[in-house]
Amino acid sequence: MSESAEALATRSAGSQAARDGVLRAPSRADRPGRRKADWRQRLEIALLSGPAIIVFLTFVIFPVFMAAYYGFFKWKGFGVPTNFVGIQNYLTIFTDQSFLAALQHNGLIVVASLVMQGPAAIAFALLLNQNIRGRSVIRVMIFVPYVISEVIVGTGWGLMLQYQGAVNSLLTNIGLGAFKVDWIADPNIAIWTLMVIISWKYIGFAVILMLAGIQSIPTELYEAAAIDGASYWQIQRWITLPLLGPTIRVWAFLSIIGSMQLFDLVYIIWGQYVASTAGTSTMATYMVREGRLAGNYGYGNAVGVAIFVISLVIALTYQRFVLRRDTEGALTGDSGRKRK
Repeated sequence: MSESAEALATRSAGSQAARDGVLRAPSRADRPGRRKADWRQRLEIALLSGPAIIVFLTFVIFPVFMAAYYGFFKWKGFGVPTNFVGIQNYLTIFTDQSFLAALQHNGLIVVASLVMQGPAAIAFALLLNQNIRGRSVIRVMIFVPYVISEVIVGTGWGLMLQYQGAVNSLLTNIGLGAFKVDWIADPNIAIWTLMVIISWKYIGFAVILMLAGIQSIPTELYEAAAIDGASYWQIQRWITLPLLGPTIRVWAFLSIIGSMQLFDLVYIIWGQYVASTAGTSTMATYMVREGRLAGNYGYGNAVGVAIFVISLVIALTYQRFVLRRDTEGALTGDSGRKRK
């Protein structure tokens, strides 16, 4: 009886060793052919992405580091910088009231752009998603301002909004001359004039994004809601807006970054120095005025680095707290399972 037990134990141990041997057998991933395929795939990725990475490092990352380096000097823009001032330029940025005012203007532009353009773009997208006459013409008319050069837009609006320009002349001709104001130079109005111009210029891009997002929503959802007796506005509230959320968040991200870096329209319409007195200066116009125009390129580089860091912090924060669920939902495979 004991011998049978010993034989059974020996067979069980052999079976366990065999199973362990099977478990420890080289996997397909460890095979030489598979490793060779992995290295070939990595080489293809490196060859395809290498040029783009080199261009990105050369024309984006390297200039940022060089700007940070020049920011430590009082530099005239030519020759080797020698007048080292340390972090004085960077300290001056956040103690200069003109820069702080420009930063506030950028913040106001960010908020006003989201509030003014977002609801209007969704409303236009819902309208253009309907089967109405002239829909194609309306789409083109809304999108045309976006593709017009900022120089043309700034010059045209700058001429029309002068005190003796077309807008005030129109108000006078229709009997509303009492409402004539200096749309560009009045500090109480100029920032809102800028917001109207920005909204007119860029709302076409937002409408196209919203319209594409709406048209990607399955029509079966609308049909099921209509069968259940939901009204048009209930359908938009409980189906369209929630499913349009990722599109809205992406558009808001692009709008925020663009508003933080706004330069061309302000510089063209208000010029080099009027923007600060009219209350429409931005961080970018401040950088040009205090850097290139003042001949202090070291300080201008420091301001550029500050703008980069502020924009980067905002972008990373938005990515972390707003876009995170969208990016996680797009992950598949092992990376998606690891985050769960």
